[in-house]
Amino acid sequence: MIERVRSLTFSLAAVAGRDPAMQARTANSRSSHLLDQSEWTAFKARFVAPDGRVIDTGNGGVSHTEGQGCGMLFAVVFDDQKTFDWISDWTARTLRRSRDSLHAWRYVPSAENKVEDTNNATDGDLLIALALTRAAQRWRRPDCALAAAAITRDILRLLVRNVVGRTVLLPGANGFVTDQTVVVNPSYYVFPALTELARWGKASPLWAKVTSDGLSLIKTARFGRWKLPPDWLAISRLDGAVTPAPAWPARFSYDAVRVPLYLTWSRIMPQALENAFLAYWGSGPLASIPAWVDLTTGLPAPYPAPLGMQAVAQLVRRATRAASKTEPMPTVSAAADYYSAILVMLARIAAAEDAA
Repeated sequence: MIERVRSLTFSLAAVAGRDPAMQARTANSRSSHLLDQSEWTAFKARFVAPDGRVIDTGNGGVSHTEGQGCGMLFAVVFDDQKTFDWISDWTARTLRRSRDSLHAWRYVPSAENKVEDTNNATDGDLLIALALTRAAQRWRRPDCALAAAAITRDILRLLVRNVVGRTVLLPGANGFVTDQTVVVNPSYYVFPALTELARWGKASPLWAKVTSDGLSLIKTARFGRWKLPPDWLAISRLDGAVTPAPAWPARFSYDAVRVPLYLTWSRIMPQALENAFLAYWGSGPLASIPAWVDLTTGLPAPYPAPLGMQAVAQLVRRATRAASKTEPMPTVSAAADYYSAILVMLARIAAAEDAA
């Protein structure tokens, strides 16, 4: 175990030889306004409780591992070690599963049993692991390196499957595999986390396989007029065929919008997908883009996308020069709720790291 911790710590120091958040803050003036301290101050004031719980204000005040991981990541980006420890400690104390190093996906403060469903959410665990690895690099913390190693080991052990020759990342440990199909969520492929994990000096080569096969899957699994990925996807265990998962609406919507976010952030966006996202969003005002589109009928939502989704669209436009990089990004203060604020913050971090 000591050797494993030492190897991981050395690997973290060698990942690209840099701290992405610090480079993004100091590279040039284009990134400095994206990571203005006021954004983190506003996020903490609205969504982080004094005990370190990140509150989903748009969903009954519950908390998710996605929000906890994002809160930890934001704290690292803004060099706020005190808040990082609050969020990290609450997450480990409240949501860590007893049988492995993954985390129960949801905390419901109004329920008698606040953590009734102990299934994990893979995107949440990946975000927590990403935050821990960056904390280990930035603050030279072996405890964070050890925690990240335990989580990533169990992700590979419990959440990776081979489906007709394709390496697949399950959305959670339970409930997504039947005799006929495996259900995945394309937005749970948190590519910035996957690519950083794959670059570790002694990381398992399986990380690179999860990344490359995940990217290949998303390039293949696109539907409808705009050729977009769905929120949820079913993969046949008989022949590997992919279809929108029947238990959910066949939409490019609130989940799938994170696919272009993560691909742009990790700088691995395939040209075909980039063209599809830009064509769907068009070149008009961001406020006019719909919240979702039905991939079967082609009908758009009858209401506009919230600010967080607009921020993702603007990120993709900026990255492809379809929009000026001097155009202001949406702010946390203007976001209506937790999820929009999360997307705004992630889009700002992605844009800043792209500028670095």
